[in-house]
Amino acid sequence: MHDVYPLLEHSDFPLIKRGSLTTVQVNLGYKCNQSCTHCHVNAGPKRKEEMSKSVMIDILKFIDRFSIVNIDLTGGAPELNKNFKFFIKELKNRNCHIIDRCNLTIILEKSMSGLADFLKQNEVEIIASLPCYIQENVDKQRGKDVFVKSIKALKLLNKIGYGLSPSLKLNLVYNPQGPSLPPDQLKLSRDYKEFLKDKFDIRFHNLFTITNMPIARFGSTLISKNKFSEYMNLLKNSFNMNNLKELMCKKLISIDYQGYTYDCDFNQMLDMHLGAYKNKIYINDIKSDLYKKHIKTADHCFGCTAGAGSSCGGTLTNKL
Repeated sequence: MHDVYPLLEHSDFPLIKRGSLTTVQVNLGYKCNQSCTHCHVNAGPKRKEEMSKSVMIDILKFIDRFSIVNIDLTGGAPELNKNFKFFIKELKNRNCHIIDRCNLTIILEKSMSGLADFLKQNEVEIIASLPCYIQENVDKQRGKDVFVKSIKALKLLNKIGYGLSPSLKLNLVYNPQGPSLPPDQLKLSRDYKEFLKDKFDIRFHNLFTITNMPIARFGSTLISKNKFSEYMNLLKNSFNMNNLKELMCKKLISIDYQGYTYDCDFNQMLDMHLGAYKNKIYINDIKSDLYKKHIKTADHCFGCTAGAGSSCGGTLTNKL
């Protein structure tokens, strides 16, 4: 796989600083039952990296120390971590709002029996990837039969109340098929809801459109196809100043499976440590709430500010 960082590190992206820290995004490991072409983590079935229970306990201490209210669990498939349920229960005991970034098909794995009911019992918000409502496009991006399995998983989630109850949030995520910006989130959400309701009687709460980041597997693919510069020009030419104040890194830190910290999940994949410190720092060693501390940036940050903006919660502004 191509190393994209040398193409990104020399950047004229604006200086930004952190606001109040409200969210911790935790990567529980890189193992996944899928290998998606757009994956910025380069996750897959052969990956072995997994967060240990001892690191989880240190993260819980950090959450207690700084009264963090939102915990965003990601991977790989975070559910494949053998201590996933332990961590969820501990977070629930702290009255945290918990998000599980789910690929949907993981729910149908034999080893995951009872997973959907467990998530319901703990009122975990599900943000599930469904990069298109057309089967051909989904299978091309995520693998053969993934669309059919995803629909089956969504039906199962609807059956137990997800997507219907306000306390059982079910949100979907759209990623472009290639080197282009996402379409209008509101319009696409209406299209998704209409199609999935009419065709499969499936309901969900929100659709989030997320820009593909030119890093890891997707970035390497762009280089192989000689489209990296073209895509970067698109991101830079679409820069929207209105998005700077809403960037997710201003209220979030990312933690890798070993417990090291970053300004966001994308920086984690580029091994760009937390900008407030000179060296990579373990979660236990953070002594302040990071307010107004410097955030480390590079050219991939233009992906979050292009057009309507992009974050793990979808677009940032309607001002294009």
